[in-house]
Amino acid sequence: MTRIVNCVVLKQEAEGLDAPPHPGALGIRIYENVSREGWNKWLERLTMIVNENGLSTADRESLEIIEKHMLGFLFQEGDMGSLPQGFQAPGAKK
Repeated sequence: MTRIVNCVVLKQEAEGLDAPPHPGALGIRIYENVSREGWNKWLERLTMIVNENGLSTADRESLEIIEKHMLGFLFQEGDMGSLPQGFQAPGAKK
């Protein structure tokens, strides 16, 4: 049976994740409040954040920055999570 959550990213009910996607209390919070589609939107943003900032998921300091972006993107907490001002996706018309 499909688990439905009230997704904080999509602002509507949607299919939930199968398991917490992140360790600890934050992972549980994401599992309970973010849909599969909402999480996929975060993964797209994460790729951009890692590439634009030269971050590494193997580096502790990078993981702290990524987590701050995650909280901003998913839950609008803190001052990270928005696209950088003036950012345009590759191939976007100027």
